Amino acid sequence: MSRMATWEDLVTYIRRSYEVIRVEPDEIRINIRWGTEEDEEERTQMVVVAREVLDGQEWVQLAAPFARVDEVALHAVLSEIGNTTVVGGAVVMGDYLVFRHSLPLVNLDINEFVDPLELVTGSADLLERHFIGRDDY
Repeated sequence: MSRMATWEDLVTYIRRSYEVIRVEPDEIRINIRWGTEEDEEERTQMVVVAREVLDGQEWVQLAAPFARVDEVALHAVLSEIGNTTVVGGAVVMGDYLVFRHSLPLVNLDINEFVDPLELVTGSADLLERHFIGRDDY
């Protein structure tokens, strides 16, 4: 499968390819794990993949939390993101800072999903490591 024409196709691909934490009608949560070097602990990053509709078009939103708003200096976080990332940006969702990116679902190729997913989760993990020093998400 190289093209995912529907939300259901994407969910099927995700279920086969990733560690699924939770599934809801328009949302699937997955856990991404990174292999580590011998002197480092294993790292994980939770990401929410959600179906959104804007002006009648379906979008896939990738959202990976990396800190609680009250545990970081927002200006420092936003400056770091502005200086180091190409894909995505930070938003406040409830009590959490989330690294987020959105993709149109129509004619979505697997690599058009996987590459941004890796960039979003990797960026969120680096921000989490840098600003809170733990692996909470």
